[in-house]
Amino acid sequence: MTGVEWLALGIKVLGAFGLLLLATLLNVWVERKVLADMQNRLGPMRAGPFGVLQTVADGLKLFFKESIMPRKAEVGMYLLAPFLAVVPAFLIFVNIPWGGSFHIGETEVVLQGADLDIGLLFILAMSSIAVYAVVLAGWSSGSKYPLLGGVRATAQAISYEAAIGLSLVSVVLFTATQGDGGTLSLYEIVQRQSGTWADVHPIVGWVPRWNIIPQIAAFVIFLTAAVAETNRAPFDLVEAEQELVGGFHTEYSGMRFAMFFLAEYVNIFSMSALTATLFLGGWLGPTWEGTLPAFISGALPTVWFLIKTYAIFFIFIWIRATLPRLRYDQLMSLGWKRLIPGALGWLVLSGLVLAFRQFGAPWG
Repeated sequence: MTGVEWLALGIKVLGAFGLLLLATLLNVWVERKVLADMQNRLGPMRAGPFGVLQTVADGLKLFFKESIMPRKAEVGMYLLAPFLAVVPAFLIFVNIPWGGSFHIGETEVVLQGADLDIGLLFILAMSSIAVYAVVLAGWSSGSKYPLLGGVRATAQAISYEAAIGLSLVSVVLFTATQGDGGTLSLYEIVQRQSGTWADVHPIVGWVPRWNIIPQIAAFVIFLTAAVAETNRAPFDLVEAEQELVGGFHTEYSGMRFAMFFLAEYVNIFSMSALTATLFLGGWLGPTWEGTLPAFISGALPTVWFLIKTYAIFFIFIWIRATLPRLRYDQLMSLGWKRLIPGALGWLVLSGLVLAFRQFGAPWG
């Protein structure tokens, strides 16, 4: 690799991690403020202007807090579990494109940590690895309550990962009809959502060619499963204090607990970004090239990406402030009796419609 290529790689990787860390710090504060506004409270207001430094203060507190290890803990697995939670969460975002491309000399730099040909499979694999963090944390703590929380969390994650995977198959099938064959590259999926629906009907010619319009059922299933996958209300039985005394991370404190907390908010932002990428056109949007300065026009794709991502992130907060926690039997019934059959039915229907459109009806 040339020096320019190494520079481009550094920009992409550091940019992805920097954006994710800053967004995570901001997201904790945003959620607290939005929830406080919905519930007629003030929220954080002491640390920094409008409480913007509250997340930093919490991080410092956890950093200097004593980490206590249970006597009956399996030391290796107990120490490994927080890293298994954080690392996959970061690796998921690295594969998500968060802007357009620009050139350094003759080298094209795409604002994406890594554009993998099997991007969606990689994301599903990393999401599956994160399940090990939960079950290992609960088992290795050597206590009954974390073990119970880990078992519940594992069953929940497996249930809703199946729904996520099935909903993504419909999107992949539809994307294959919008270009030269199928693709699992997230950058390519975004590119195929460019333009409008003018070629379908002139009345809807102004509507963006986003996947959410033909794949609205897959969007609803994916977003619902993503809320459950990230252990958010009303699916937060993994951390239901009334039943489980804190869940799988009951025996963790200090920075080890902070790593689980960090992984949760990184996953929320990553899932919001993935939803915007797959269904809302990712970083696509008007740039008004030629009418705005080149720097502003070049930064607009990232701005559009962040606007769409935070719109989905707001839905996560809104759901938490609105819906009560489900019972565990309701949670499992929704996953196995509603979302998975619904995703399978939508997959079959999408496949039939796309086959008829591509090849014509078999009786024609």
